Amino acid sequence: MNILGISCYYHDAAAALVCDGQLLAAAEEERFSRIKHDYSFPRQAIEFCLRQAGLLSADLDYVVFYEKPFAKFERILMTSLQTYPRGWKVFRESMITWLLDKLWVKEVIAKHVGVDKEKILFGDHHMSHAASAFFCSPFEEAAILTVDGVGEWATATQGVGRDNEIKLQREIRFPHSIGLLYSAFTAFLGFEVNEGEYKVMGMAPYGSPKYYDKVAKLIQVHRDGSFLLDMNYFCFHRSTNQAFNGKFVDLFGEPREPKMHFFTEASGYPSYFGAKPGNYRELCGKNQYYADIAASIQRVTEEALLQMARALYERTGLRKLCMAGGVALNSVANGRILRETPFEELYIQPAAGDGGGAVGAAFYAYHSILGNKRSFVMQHAYWGKEYSEDEIKSFLNQNNIKYRYLDEDRLIDTVVDRLTSGKVIGWYQGRFEWGPRALGNRSILADPRREDMKDIVNTKIKFREPYRPFAPSILAEHSEEYFDLPDATRHYPARFMLYVTPVKAEKQKVIPAITHVDGTGRLQTVFQDLNPRYYRLIEKFGQATGVPVLLNTSFNLKGEPIVTTPQNAFNTFHQSEIDMLVLDKYVVEKTNM
Repeated sequence: MNILGISCYYHDAAAALVCDGQLLAAAEEERFSRIKHDYSFPRQAIEFCLRQAGLLSADLDYVVFYEKPFAKFERILMTSLQTYPRGWKVFRESMITWLLDKLWVKEVIAKHVGVDKEKILFGDHHMSHAASAFFCSPFEEAAILTVDGVGEWATATQGVGRDNEIKLQREIRFPHSIGLLYSAFTAFLGFEVNEGEYKVMGMAPYGSPKYYDKVAKLIQVHRDGSFLLDMNYFCFHRSTNQAFNGKFVDLFGEPREPKMHFFTEASGYPSYFGAKPGNYRELCGKNQYYADIAASIQRVTEEALLQMARALYERTGLRKLCMAGGVALNSVANGRILRETPFEELYIQPAAGDGGGAVGAAFYAYHSILGNKRSFVMQHAYWGKEYSEDEIKSFLNQNNIKYRYLDEDRLIDTVVDRLTSGKVIGWYQGRFEWGPRALGNRSILADPRREDMKDIVNTKIKFREPYRPFAPSILAEHSEEYFDLPDATRHYPARFMLYVTPVKAEKQKVIPAITHVDGTGRLQTVFQDLNPRYYRLIEKFGQATGVPVLLNTSFNLKGEPIVTTPQNAFNTFHQSEIDMLVLDKYVVEKTNM
């Protein structure tokens, strides 16, 4: 039984292939098109999935789209009519885009995939989210919470999964949305919606939630986990380009200019910003206000999610929780849910946002529609395309790039030597990761013991905001020595960098480059059987330094998707000041170029 799942047209288009109940391949279109958050039809991702499994379109039993276009169109149409005349632009833009492509998804799939229309199925957006978590989890029974911007009508759902069935029992409907509330503040703080939410989360620890009460005025959260937004402050339901209105500005002041550098007294002023401005203190004060707003919306979001989780536990009595939807990527909130609610175990698969709907749609069809038993657990995130040694060697030779080929022992020793010498490594191996996190196959690596390494990596490669933290990759069995995460090895979200947890006080000075300003880290636990070469590298680094941890950030330049091909990796290496590039067992160093 071969089932292809597809998500596209809104955020992070993706494809996933499930064969006889096992996930064989999953990838987001952006990795191939090189357009960040590409939402177009995932033609290249679909082609990859079929090639990876050795299948043709004719071999597919079903193709499942992750949501119901007509239900979504109904919501947009009804909202436009209800907000007329203020919503006329939304109506106009919707008619243009929907009547051309989005409403006719079945025809598009039949044409581009090459399957009969009878094989095409449609899921529900939040059911696809729920299935992407529960059917990939190790739990036979679990509570389910999905939270995002909006699907067809729902913005959040609560339910239960048992065996091969999922029942979503409660939902919150548009325009009341925690995801859209957070996005409104993302825009207010000068960041791009659906891209800058991570920046808000990273900025928050540089502030204090002193405006919590102001932000809380915008949302009522009830004891049963339901919530309402005060829509007098928002216009995302009637505007194509603005999330908040004048009343919002009256409450919070003027939005932060997107081109304005962000820095506070705590963050410092990085050298790549240029010369320090004459009104540095004044600008620090302005930015501190925005950091406090970020801290406030982050805290309000956390408290809302905590209440939703507690209410879900009270209704179900289940100790295990599966989460999905874009808001489930808020790793700070996830850590608090684990620590502060009765739930003992969480499962969140690495592409919790809309891209993950492709996996969920395929598994929902296989299990809930067709009634097949479960046999799969997503233990790792390495579901993308791999490039062979021959392909890498051919690329290097064709471009006259000097390289060395090392066996694995010499490779590990060489990389550890460079890391301990303060060098920055581009590390490229195996199949690329599913989801937005680099987890050791497409990573930039550095020594976490050096406090200046954050600035070095930012200055040399990332050119990103100084408040954004870097993540630690740590050998799973050593996690509890460094992080406040009891029984760390059994927590799946930690494998995918989906928990932010406190760094133990005595270790914060040992690994300062990955310790955020608030004393936390977004850890990745690394297991020997799931990524043996990356494990060996961290293990060898630990033997050399006494610290089995590496600084890990995504292998890309600012504004680009994570690298996919050897060409992408070399281009990033060449355009930045990464010191060494490792392409499987091929090593390229700047000193040899």
